[in-house]
Amino acid sequence: MQTDSSGGGLRDRLIDTGVALVDARGAAALTLREIARSAGVSHGAPRRYFPTHLELLSAIARRGFTDLGARAAQAVQSGGAGADDPRAQLAVLARVYLDFAARHRGMYELMFRHDVLESGTLGLRETSLPLFGMLTELVASVRPKSEPAVVAGALWANLHGVAQLWGWGSLQLAVGGDDVEPLITAVLDAHLGQVSR
Repeated sequence: MQTDSSGGGLRDRLIDTGVALVDARGAAALTLREIARSAGVSHGAPRRYFPTHLELLSAIARRGFTDLGARAAQAVQSGGAGADDPRAQLAVLARVYLDFAARHRGMYELMFRHDVLESGTLGLRETSLPLFGMLTELVASVRPKSEPAVVAGALWANLHGVAQLWGWGSLQLAVGGDDVEPLITAVLDAHLGQVSR
């Protein structure tokens, strides 16, 4: 097994390896031993940079939040025909969120694990709150007389539930189809009010 004397290099490589593992095999694959083996280092090497397993998991989850936030910001900024319509931007944001959850199931599950979120090492404020801030601003534009943070929280919770149930296959069975668009429309209508179509 190779060793790496540059802390940033090995630290980043361990996180990169964890990201690749969680995408390929799910959160259950993220043992210290497996991350070290896949990174090509001794099983004790991660402890030099991450004193606890939870700290390494938090660093991996942070990458997931950063990736999701960047995807959401880019999609909202380049929203196409609805670039000036906050409701259309919320629909884009919802699609990005659900697509991320579907394509990166293991990472999505890791990002919202209670032990990771409650550990204090994830830096939740820096990682998830900017995305929530974007959601809140868009909600405030659509429903200016509401409590935007409360509506945004309910909307996020609803999208999170859709992502979970969709990932388990339950919603497809319940609604009798594989198209998530009607669910996105229903979620937005429920929290923002219906628009005439």
